[in-house]
Amino acid sequence: MRILSNPFTSNTFSGIWVKHFNNNLPSSTIKGIMNIAFVKKGLSPFYENVGKTHTKGISYSINQKEPLELNNKVLLIYDVPTFFDLDLPALQSDYKLHRIKQYPGFLIHLDKYKDLGDYMSSSFSKSSRYKLNKYKKRLEESFDISYKMYFGDISRAQYDFIFGNFKSLLEKRFLDKGITNNNLDPKEWAFYYEVAYPLILERKASLFVIYEGTTPIGVTLNYFSENILFDAITVFDIDYEKFHLGSVTIMKLIEWSLENNIKIFDFSKGYFDYKKRWANEEYDFEYHLYYDTKSIRAKVIAQMILKYFSLKQILRDKKVNEKLHKLSFFLKGNKQENTPKITFEFSDVELEAEKLDLVDIDIKTPAYKYLTPLVFEFLYLNNEELKDIKVQQVNNQKEVYIISGKTITRKATINSITRS
Repeated sequence: MRILSNPFTSNTFSGIWVKHFNNNLPSSTIKGIMNIAFVKKGLSPFYENVGKTHTKGISYSINQKEPLELNNKVLLIYDVPTFFDLDLPALQSDYKLHRIKQYPGFLIHLDKYKDLGDYMSSSFSKSSRYKLNKYKKRLEESFDISYKMYFGDISRAQYDFIFGNFKSLLEKRFLDKGITNNNLDPKEWAFYYEVAYPLILERKASLFVIYEGTTPIGVTLNYFSENILFDAITVFDIDYEKFHLGSVTIMKLIEWSLENNIKIFDFSKGYFDYKKRWANEEYDFEYHLYYDTKSIRAKVIAQMILKYFSLKQILRDKKVNEKLHKLSFFLKGNKQENTPKITFEFSDVELEAEKLDLVDIDIKTPAYKYLTPLVFEFLYLNNEELKDIKVQQVNNQKEVYIISGKTITRKATINSITRS
């Protein structure tokens, strides 16, 4: 697909990226390469594209009317999706291009579907569609759920509120997983926080939010070209795991995309099972390495880069990066205390609830927050609403609780509590 308006090469994105990752030093262009800018690495003749790995897909072209000028230079362009239709003619004999395959990518071609139901019928079995729709139905029946796409208009106060919750949900998610997340690096997060707001107003980005009441429980940062939605960063409150907020988010985004003439829903780089399940096309992300073959120095630098990324791919295949994320999390330590995890089981109430010695509790208080998964499981299984729920603890039996909804009452017994 030909990209006419790439958000990652826009003046807004490029200017803010240079401010955060190039000490506000100006970028430069290379004669013969269009629609992309570069930053120079120190005193070496090595240049990298503005945006580097912080984009979700770089597009550029080689000007056929103006000879490419790479004298003694090495250029590295990160994250070029193979589904982009790039105008890259043959190079002059003294210049070389290496295409370095790095990550798999996944996308949905939406142009052959008229609505969400049409896509779901074409992509999932009847039983899978039933489950996916049940997650959404249960979520909406159990909680005060609303959905909002902020695209083209958002107040600064609302933006700050959402982004604060966005960060908190990411911290909670990766604290639970016990690994570091590069998006939460202070420098990276400061960049995303500054760049997303103006891009939303320019209709080059959006925030999709799932609210429970007035509280965001799911947030997705998206970027846009003229007819592509790039899913950039997604997070949801792990307390709602039973309700599969990830699947609900994807369904709502596909629905919105079809209603707004989006042709491609791009899950971007990296393999995850859910991407494989939802996508109808796989592609590759490539790094494009250009260099001047007449220059010994440029050839040496280029060969070092090729070996570096070859080794990196081998380590990635061995999942060494995942182990490093866990090690980094361990070495950094974490001052936040994780919520205890519980195992539990439900059973019938043997006595009338009013005959038991019960104490009312509020699961929203920190002391009882660990009971949230138990309550949400009760909601999911019994089709009850959170606003009708009453939780009580049996006196002298600290591991036994009575949960009452509008029509159903059950006893919940905690089998174990794990504190990490």
